[in-house]
Amino acid sequence: MVETANHQHPQGPPPAQAQPLGGARGPLFAPNEQFQHLQYCIHSNPRWVETFILGFQHYIVMLGSTVLIASILVPLMGGTHGDKARVIQTLLFMAGLNTLVQTMIGTRLPTVMTASFAYFIPVLAIINDLSDETFASEHQRFLHTMRTIQGSLIVASFVNIVLGFSRVWGSLTRLFSPVVLVPVICVVGLGLFQRGFPQLANCVEIGLPMLIILVITQYLKRIIPFSHVILERYGLLFCIAIVWAFAAILTAAGAYNNVKEQTKQSCRTDHSFLIASAPWIKIPYPFQWGTPIFRASHVFGMLGAALVTSAESTGTFFAASRLAGATPPPSHVLNRSIGLQGLGTLLEGIFGSVVGTTASVENVGLLGLTHIGSRRVVQISTSFMIFFSIFGKFGALFASIPLPIFAAIYCVLFGFVAAVGISFMQFANNNSLRNFYVLGLSLFLGISIPQYFVMNTDMTTGHGPIRTGGGWFNDIFNTIFSSPPTVAIIVGTLLDNTLDAKHEVNNRGLPWLLPFHRRNGDSRSDEFYNYPMRLNEYIPTRFF
Repeated sequence: MVETANHQHPQGPPPAQAQPLGGARGPLFAPNEQFQHLQYCIHSNPRWVETFILGFQHYIVMLGSTVLIASILVPLMGGTHGDKARVIQTLLFMAGLNTLVQTMIGTRLPTVMTASFAYFIPVLAIINDLSDETFASEHQRFLHTMRTIQGSLIVASFVNIVLGFSRVWGSLTRLFSPVVLVPVICVVGLGLFQRGFPQLANCVEIGLPMLIILVITQYLKRIIPFSHVILERYGLLFCIAIVWAFAAILTAAGAYNNVKEQTKQSCRTDHSFLIASAPWIKIPYPFQWGTPIFRASHVFGMLGAALVTSAESTGTFFAASRLAGATPPPSHVLNRSIGLQGLGTLLEGIFGSVVGTTASVENVGLLGLTHIGSRRVVQISTSFMIFFSIFGKFGALFASIPLPIFAAIYCVLFGFVAAVGISFMQFANNNSLRNFYVLGLSLFLGISIPQYFVMNTDMTTGHGPIRTGGGWFNDIFNTIFSSPPTVAIIVGTLLDNTLDAKHEVNNRGLPWLLPFHRRNGDSRSDEFYNYPMRLNEYIPTRFF
C-alpha cells in the first residue's frame, strides 16, 4: 500500500493545552513592586503622637549597636566608664546628624545612619600598634588612641566622598541586576548573625524570653483583633519593657552576684556604669579629644572600611526602598548618598567618634516589622538621638538595657531584611539554572569567605589571615574580605556580567531594573527621591 502526498491521518480531538504545574491546585502570584500590607509608605505619615512613639522605637533599636561598639573598644583603649559614656554620646549625636542629612538630601529613604562594625578591624589594629608605647596614664593612652582614630577617619572619609560625588559608585550600581541584588541584600542581614543568637546566648535567661515574646506578639495580634494595630506598631517596645523589668528584678534579687564577670556584663542592668559616669549635660564638639594624629600606616585599613560601608549601605538602601513602598534608588541618588555618607564620616572624625557611619540594617528591618515605612518617623527619631546625646544621664538609662535583649531583636530584624532580599528574585527568571548558579555562589561565598576571615582574625590585634610583608595591603584586604555584602557584590557582579550576560538579559531581570537606574527612567522616582521644598528646580542636575 502506497501513501500519496495527499494522504491525511484521521483527525482526533485537539491536544490539551499545557497547564502550569500546580495551576489547578492554587493561585499563581504575579510579581509586585510594592508590598500590599504597608500601613504608611515613604511619604505618608501617621498622627504626630504615633510618629513620636515610632521614632523613639527607632532610637531604641539603633542604640544596641552603638553601646556594643563603645563597650568593646573603649576598654581596650584604656578608657574609663566616663570615657565610654562620652563616646556613646558622640556616636549618638553624629548618628542623629547623619540620619537627618540622609533623609533630607541624601537617599531620602527612611534609613537610620549609625556606627559601623566595618571599622572594627582597623581600629583594633591601631589599638594594638599603640599598645607598646608608654603613656603617663591609661587615660592619656585613650586620648592618644582616639586622636589617631580621628586622623584615620578624616582621611578615609574621602573614599566615600570621591566614589559618590565623582559618580563612580552610581556607575558600578548600573551593573546590578535583580540576580545580584538578592545575595547582596540577603547577606546584609544574614552576615550579621554573630550579633544575633551568639550574643543572645551570653545571657539566655534574658535573651531567650525576649525572642519568644517577640514571636508570640505575632500570634496575639491575630488572636486578639482589637490589639492588632498596637502590637504591630509598638509590640517591640512592650517586649523590651517586660524583659528589661525582668532583668532588673533578677539583678536586684542577687541572681548575678556570684557569676563570671562576662555574665555580669551581659545580664545585669547596673553593670554598664553608664548612669553613674555619664554627665548630666555635655554637647559633643569638634576635636574634643585633641588635635587629630595622622599616620599613614593606620590609614589603609580605614580606607578599606570606608569602601566596605559603601557596599553595606547600598544593599541596605535597596532593602529600605522595598519596605518603604518606593522604587529602587536610581544611580544618581546612590551617588549623592554615598558622597554624603563620606561627609558624615568626615564629621565623625572631626567630632571624635570611634568608628565611621553606615546605614542601619536593624532599623530597616523595623520598617517591615511595624509595616510603617514613613520617612518622617525616622526624621523624628533623630531628635531622640540628639537629645539623649546631650543629656547624658537620660540617655544612659536606656543605654543600660542588657545587650542580649538587643540580640534577640536582631534575630528578627536581620532575618526580615534577608527575606526582603529574596523578594527581588520575582523580577528575574526564578526558573533559570544560570541565575541559580550566580545567586547560589554569590550567597554562599558572601557568607563563607567573611566567616573564614573573621575566624582567623586576632580580635586583640586586628591581624587577619592575609599576612604579607606589606601592612597596608593586609589591612585593606582583610577588612574588605571580612564584609559579606562586599564579597557578595564582587562575586555576584563579576559572574552576572560575564556568564552568558548578553544572551540572558531578560532572564536576569534587566528590563525591569534598568529604567530605575536612569534619572528619568521611571516617573515615580521623582516622587520619592527629589529634594524637599522643590530644591531640585534650583540645583543643577550635575549636583544631584
